[in-house]
Amino acid sequence: MVLWKKEVILALLMAIGCSELLMLVSQSETSESLLTFGIASIERAVEVFQSEGNTRILVFSLLVGALLAFMRESGGVTATVNFLIRKGVSGSARRSRFLAFFTGVVIFIESNLSVLMAGIISRGLFDKFEMSRARLAYIIDSTSAPICILLLMNGWGAYVLGLLGTYELNESLVGILIATIPLNFYALITLAIVVYTCWTDKTHGPLKQAELDQQRTHKHLDLDVEPSKPSFMLVPLLTMSFSMVFFMFFTGGGDFTQGSGSKSVLYATSLACIVAYVMMVGSKRFKHVEMTKIGFNGMSELLPLVCIVLFSLALGASLKELGTGAFISGLVAENLPLFLVPAMLFIAGGLMSFTTGTSWGTFALLIPIGMPLVINLDLPAPLLLAAILGGGVFGDHCSPISDTTAVSAVASGCDLLEHVRTQLPYALFAGGLTVAAYIVTGLVVIGA
Repeated sequence: MVLWKKEVILALLMAIGCSELLMLVSQSETSESLLTFGIASIERAVEVFQSEGNTRILVFSLLVGALLAFMRESGGVTATVNFLIRKGVSGSARRSRFLAFFTGVVIFIESNLSVLMAGIISRGLFDKFEMSRARLAYIIDSTSAPICILLLMNGWGAYVLGLLGTYELNESLVGILIATIPLNFYALITLAIVVYTCWTDKTHGPLKQAELDQQRTHKHLDLDVEPSKPSFMLVPLLTMSFSMVFFMFFTGGGDFTQGSGSKSVLYATSLACIVAYVMMVGSKRFKHVEMTKIGFNGMSELLPLVCIVLFSLALGASLKELGTGAFISGLVAENLPLFLVPAMLFIAGGLMSFTTGTSWGTFALLIPIGMPLVINLDLPAPLLLAAILGGGVFGDHCSPISDTTAVSAVASGCDLLEHVRTQLPYALFAGGLTVAAYIVTGLVVIGA
């Protein structure tokens, strides 16, 4: 439906309905199922709000719209772009691309915060140098998760350590995590491709067409407002960045690795909105009524994306109950030559992450498949774990129902479907190279 009609929301609704119908048919008569699957689909969407984490993601997505509107209407975005160009930090298109890339590298504590910061900082610069928002979305999305899964001194690392903690492995868990870094071929290849496109200014496939369209239409969406001071953008951004770190410690009871990413990013974004509001009202240029209107207009711009995130979360929950992930993972363990196990774990991880929209959920399903293989068949734990982690990120990059994909589109101001369509060829190319790399590595390390 997505490829045929270019309708993401309709496709998600149909997928939820199909999943619920399959479950009802397996539990009751077909006629009864046909009468009730619509109601079951509505209830599945309502159940999304039973999860505090899901609700935080939805509220956070709305608040991002208000924050972006505050920074844009204050003139802070235009002023910051002019400031960065004047100081030579982003005096050219290439420097602007690398600014987006290195922002994602530096902020590796949380993937959504990484894409949010990189997107907000760079979108005006991309407009200035007539580069497409789709290109920005690709750079920040393809930088954040690979960096987070390589530099595991964050919530990702703590989560994976928690999943590994129930297995009696011969090596230390931290040592296994560190050993996955050179073996996480998808993350390394993806980052290499991002650096290539940033340096050479070459684009391919649908992304090349998006670049041509941008140069033809000359859209400068965030630069239409007269410049004021860079502080109207930079102070709220810095507030969000530093408070995110504080809230990770706060929600983790003093332990950063135990902090809640969903809570921290929501609290940090809320604080940034308050700071932006106070600065704008305090400047005497804006009144409370006007600020309220600006905030709600910003939220309304992101409402379609928030609906997509809502239905994506509902579909992920429905597929989990249907057993899609367990079915795919079960295919991996049956009748495989041992040297193909890493490659098949990567492919299974990609399929599961693509269909459920969550790399963390994929880790939770596949690590219990991979680690017993390590113990029972004496396979190398770092290699299998790297394949699982890379597969989760690969499917996440391809999936239109991933929260990171949606946040990347939000942060860059790009249409979600266009982001998925332009990023997909790059992700599939990196995924194909990764499968070949795992087959070769399996032959060398495990043997035929």
